[in-house]
Amino acid sequence: MSASAAARALFAAALLAACVAAWAAGGELKPWSDGATPSLVLRDLQGREHKLADYRGKVVVLNFWATWCVPCREEMPSMQRLADKLAGRPFAILAVDFGEGAPRVSEFLKKVPVRFTVLLDRDTSAATAWKVKVLPTTLVLDREQRIRYSVVGDLDWDSQFVEDTIKKLLPPPAEARAGLVRRDLWSGTLSE
Repeated sequence: MSASAAARALFAAALLAACVAAWAAGGELKPWSDGATPSLVLRDLQGREHKLADYRGKVVVLNFWATWCVPCREEMPSMQRLADKLAGRPFAILAVDFGEGAPRVSEFLKKVPVRFTVLLDRDTSAATAWKVKVLPTTLVLDREQRIRYSVVGDLDWDSQFVEDTIKKLLPPPAEARAGLVRRDLWSGTLSE
């Protein structure tokens, strides 16, 4: 085994231990005060590039996870339920898989299907840039892409408290609808 492979294996083992500890402790939505938002450019399972900047104007839940992480797997269904509750609002979930390939992630998603965007961080450089030390780690970004909340460990994402906290970051429904009409007018397309 090469030195770099051994270092990756050791890091993975440490991350797994931290993941188990986070699961035992459970997560809590905490206000963020640890600095600026890093950039993010990753590909999805179909190879399409996604830039965090493309999501400006939406509240984004950015979740770092892995298929082998038990609490990550357990929180995925509640994330999908939250996405369903906020459908039609300027809201997105980006689930960033930590260090795994598309075949493994695709196989997992056959068992735990989600409709939100899943991105691949094959070399874990995004997790490093975002200072992820434990899986799952989730950050909630406002419409201006400022990190507002973080969670280390799993969370019941469709709980009333979490839903209410995220809704406070969203524009009122009438404002969101007006924004859609303005965009349509700007593009030259009028729609209801």
